[in-house]
Amino acid sequence: MKKIFIIILPLFLSGFLFSQKKAQKKPQKKAVTAKFNYYDEFKKISDEILTNGTAYENLGELTKGVGPRFSATPGYTKATEWAEKKLKEAGAENIWKQEVRVPVWIRGKESLQIKTASGDWKNIRMLSFGNSEGTGSKDLTADILLVKDIPELNALTSAQVRDKIIFVNSPIDPTIISTVDSYLIAAKSKLLSASVIGKKGAKGLIIRSLTTASDDVPHAKMIYYEPDDRVKIPAVTIGVQSANELEKLLKKQPVKAKLNMAAESKGETINYNIIGEIPGNKDAKVIVLGAQLDSWDFAEGAHDDGSGVVQCIEVLRTIKALGIANNHTIRVVLYANSENGGRGRDTYAEYVKKKDEKHIFALGTDSGGYSPRGFSLDMPPQRRRLIFEWKNYFLPYGVYDFDQTYAIQDISPLKKLDIPLAELVVDTQRYFDYHHSVEDTFDKVNKRELLFGATAMTQMIFMIDKNW
Repeated sequence: MKKIFIIILPLFLSGFLFSQKKAQKKPQKKAVTAKFNYYDEFKKISDEILTNGTAYENLGELTKGVGPRFSATPGYTKATEWAEKKLKEAGAENIWKQEVRVPVWIRGKESLQIKTASGDWKNIRMLSFGNSEGTGSKDLTADILLVKDIPELNALTSAQVRDKIIFVNSPIDPTIISTVDSYLIAAKSKLLSASVIGKKGAKGLIIRSLTTASDDVPHAKMIYYEPDDRVKIPAVTIGVQSANELEKLLKKQPVKAKLNMAAESKGETINYNIIGEIPGNKDAKVIVLGAQLDSWDFAEGAHDDGSGVVQCIEVLRTIKALGIANNHTIRVVLYANSENGGRGRDTYAEYVKKKDEKHIFALGTDSGGYSPRGFSLDMPPQRRRLIFEWKNYFLPYGVYDFDQTYAIQDISPLKKLDIPLAELVVDTQRYFDYHHSVEDTFDKVNKRELLFGATAMTQMIFMIDKNW
């Protein structure tokens, strides 16, 4: 009996181990095959862009050749012609222009001076806020009233505010790790203040620039007036160093300011969204990529958002270069009037709704040409879970953050149409050093970082096209 047991036991164990090995082998083989295919496709995309990508050269043409491209200016018209040409070179099969009614706002000459203790007037570097009212090219002279934050501003009485130029000196919070979050918090509070103080009788508004930089370069933004504002006061921004010096001076003595702005609005005109696409081989469902084509009137707009423009074009070029047979239509929309109105984004969303086009995904990029870190996913949980399953394919490219849930720039109106949105997340620690300033120039963009951003975008579009 003992002998039989000794003989049977090895046979039993070998059969058991064989069955276990067999059971483990099948799913392992399946997982390796699936990973190998997608890793291979990701590598092909990366190799093509890092070796043959044209985004950096295109950005040089856009920023240095075209230059500033503010809405309703000859620069923007030149930019649309450039964009049509580049989309054609990239392989877009359908290219068209979409009419957008945009505001005509002219900055003109502008100056800000403060009166020193000696009685002399000292020039302060400044920029008018976009769409701001001017002073009619006349001097507006008034005492400056310092305010440190919005609660303090709201607590002021009309008697305290009347006939003053209000100076809001509140820096963006340096303790918030995400500079996008800190910027948005500051912008939402500060940019409503023109209406608040205008109703209380203030004559003008000076705001500390919304920037992470410590220099004295002003950073512009669009000013918002409430619809019922009967008096729209002029609003300007000054650099960080000037803001700090002005606060110190105000704590010692009263200070007068002399503001002179020729800024004025002159109705509306027609600009264009520029659209290019590669039709789908399977159906007419649309995957859309979006970036703003315009910049501020004084800026090259290299990071904001020339980088996004050339990255979107690079996605189309790469799909064509690799001979990828896309299932769905892949479309690039380069938006007009993002900086001082957002008319381009609204026009495109209205077009999609009217045409009843089926859009399955929208990807935007408007945070600069820095190293990609992930994708912010503004979509239902079940869609987010599908993308979460792809994380390992992105990890070798330094792309790991899929936890954020905003898509705040030009694709945002598409959310009302229940279209899943995503935004390229990049390392933004330097972005607000240059944002909306004369410092946002081509030399601030690193070629390899820019191309890696285009790589991540193309990889995401590839996965959406093949799996949705």
